[in-house]
Amino acid sequence: MLEICNVSVNYGQSRVVNNVSFQVEPLEKMVILGRNGVGKTTLLKSIIGLLPLQNGKIILNNEDLSGLKAYERAIGGVAYVPQGREIIPHLTVGENLKLAALAHTKEITQRMEEVFEYFPILTEHLHRKGGVLSGGQQQQLAIGRALMSHPQALLLDEPTEGIQPNVVAEIANILIRIHRKMLIPIIIVEQNLKFARKLADRFVVMQKGEIVASGKAGELTDEIIHKYLTV
Repeated sequence: MLEICNVSVNYGQSRVVNNVSFQVEPLEKMVILGRNGVGKTTLLKSIIGLLPLQNGKIILNNEDLSGLKAYERAIGGVAYVPQGREIIPHLTVGENLKLAALAHTKEITQRMEEVFEYFPILTEHLHRKGGVLSGGQQQQLAIGRALMSHPQALLLDEPTEGIQPNVVAEIANILIRIHRKMLIPIIIVEQNLKFARKLADRFVVMQKGEIVASGKAGELTDEIIHKYLTV
């Protein structure tokens, strides 16, 4: 279980995330929704340790991660797929995957084979540099890279951004498969409502750094969408 307990995050003197709390069970996929600038990405970065907490706790499987640095949280099982993917463009697909596994396991070949079960297209591009891949292929590589650590929780920030609709649908199906097999909490920050509804078991909506609505995926009503998500 991943627990977010009364988390607040500041940028300078400005409070960007304010006393946010929720928990994600191993059998759940949660989507975080909200307009641009409401604190969604800031919240994810605080969970993985890239931004310091002003107050609150991050707890994974009953272990308090709040005082750990980002690399220590990664070793502890938190994997992150950032917005924009941020693969290393001058390394090949294979090198990107191997680099992601170095701090976690010596069974690199086995981990790569597991990744290729989800993303067989990566085998076709194994020796190509990541920077020449299409956006959809780069996103699959970014998710595969996160899986190389065999994480205990998986966080994704805008995984559908800039990707063709047919690839978006494929990524949704793959994430569902990953979750069924690994049974780990998954948190997705997303703007694509169709993708979010297909993927999520639960949702939270953020506004001005706070959670203003939450519930099961089927409870994401048109009223909530109109009030908090439409521009």
